[in-house]
Amino acid sequence: MTNGLDYNKSEQYTLSIRLSTDGFSFSIYNPISGGDFYHRTYPINTQRSMAANVKAFLAATEELKHKFKHVNILVHSQRYTIVPLELFEDEQMENIFYQNVKEIKNETVLCNILGKSNSVILFSLDKLAHLLLSEHFTSARFFSSISPQIEYLSAKSRQGNSRKMYVNIHTENIDVICINKGRLLLVNSYLSPNCSDIIYYILNIWKNLEYDQRRDELHITGRDETRKEIIKELQKYISHVYSINPHAEFTSSEYNVKIEDIPFDIQSLILCE
Repeated sequence: MTNGLDYNKSEQYTLSIRLSTDGFSFSIYNPISGGDFYHRTYPINTQRSMAANVKAFLAATEELKHKFKHVNILVHSQRYTIVPLELFEDEQMENIFYQNVKEIKNETVLCNILGKSNSVILFSLDKLAHLLLSEHFTSARFFSSISPQIEYLSAKSRQGNSRKMYVNIHTENIDVICINKGRLLLVNSYLSPNCSDIIYYILNIWKNLEYDQRRDELHITGRDETRKEIIKELQKYISHVYSINPHAEFTSSEYNVKIEDIPFDIQSLILCE
């Protein structure tokens, strides 16, 4: 038994790894028992390549050397694009991706088909990093970090009659997902180093999509201090501004102790499992 987990039961567990330029993290949980849950962050060397950091991460992290029932790998990056499902063709995947995202060498283009929003996310990962992870976890599933957020929020947005904007605040950027009763209106990520930029993007999108400031809803998650400051400011302009509360989404008390420290894309993936 280590870190509250019994690794003799690891083949019952789901491992979710999150790769980001601001650090890696991973979560291990047992879908059968919410009490079996563990989350850990792993700092990276920003002077090294993604592949070099992945190699060091796999070598240094004892928890990753066990066998798991499922392995999910989330790539947190702005290098993604969204395509309507009815227009998606496998053989055109790279062509479509590079029409919207600047091409770089030595990367693999991947896709996530999202049934709840009838859309496809195309995204990329360093080719060697993808190879290292695929060899280490032979049955790994790769996701853009935006994908589970879209799936979870598409279902959640059907509650009530108002249009909804969801904002996830990261260290250097934000994800914005706008939905009207399950129908995607906008999905994008923006560089946002400070609160003023974040507020500008949100209000600009709100205006351009003609949201109703008295009726429609804004939901914000992510970095705690930044989120609180932004909510306080945006409440001057928008009537319905809410903080997404992970405690309300998880019924297990064991989850509730730890879930708020876990990135929202990982939370969304757990909820979509």
